[in-house]
Amino acid sequence: MNSRSMKETRKGVGLGATSAIAWGIDTVIIGVIIASTPFQQAVVLAPIIAAFLHDFFSALWISFFMMAKGEFIHVLKLLKTKSGAILIVGALSGGPLAMTFYFLGIQYVGATYAASIASIFPGIGALLAFTFLKEKMNGRTWAGIVISIIGVIVLAYVPSKFNVESDFFIGIFFSLGAAVFWGLEGVIGAWGMKGKKVLPLYAINIRQMTSALCYGLLIVPVIQGYPLAFQAAASNIVWLIVLAGLLGAANYSLYYMSINLIGAARGQSLNNTYVFWAIATEIIFIGIPVSLQFVIGTVIVLLGSILVSGNLKGAKG
Repeated sequence: MNSRSMKETRKGVGLGATSAIAWGIDTVIIGVIIASTPFQQAVVLAPIIAAFLHDFFSALWISFFMMAKGEFIHVLKLLKTKSGAILIVGALSGGPLAMTFYFLGIQYVGATYAASIASIFPGIGALLAFTFLKEKMNGRTWAGIVISIIGVIVLAYVPSKFNVESDFFIGIFFSLGAAVFWGLEGVIGAWGMKGKKVLPLYAINIRQMTSALCYGLLIVPVIQGYPLAFQAAASNIVWLIVLAGLLGAANYSLYYMSINLIGAARGQSLNNTYVFWAIATEIIFIGIPVSLQFVIGTVIVLLGSILVSGNLKGAKG
């Protein structure tokens, strides 16, 4: 590997790690938003409307940024291409599908557990990248995938709550669903960015706009959620939603840039360390107690993610 390639790889690693910090903090803020008035008075609609507002403001942030750079026209042109169509499919997977599942997971088991369980997505992404993008996978990477799965099992195993009606296991189901769709998004996003004219910021602009429009034009009207959305937008909690949207835009921009430089499998594994930052944020600012089982499970998941990231010299395969 030449010095330029190594420099790009290190940059990709740094961007992936930084994206994790933004998403970890964002996860905790999302939990606070869902637990706040008026969302706490609409248990069923809250996660979906919160996801819509999050991606709506995130789309505004990144669109305004691209307009300020004078490059928003290139984003619109990209929408008409094959790469644009691929990115839209990835956006639907990682946006309305993954985000709704993730927010539902947060609602049922809290930000800490939802973040930890959903963190299995790099393993799923690595398998998909190996199968469809032909990214190189060595023994260390496969071991990381297996270890990540074991970590999630450790986190999810709570015998005292073992019954089919338990909110805990419903939350696990939704969190794992988010992991599957995020795994898909990373692979589809990497595929869509293969074109020479597809910059990561263009891709993430399309991603956020697609997600926001899908929510705004299809999902929210069907569930009759606009009254709650307007109520939330008119409340004091709107500033937290705006902040969460900014963090979401930062996370996804850095995440897509990382994937573009070092590949889907490794970019996802670095972004996956958001679970640590979510836990740290909750412990420091909210005072959430953490059990020994939780600590062990989280450490195992993070160890698996580190192994999935593999050797920097093989970063993009």
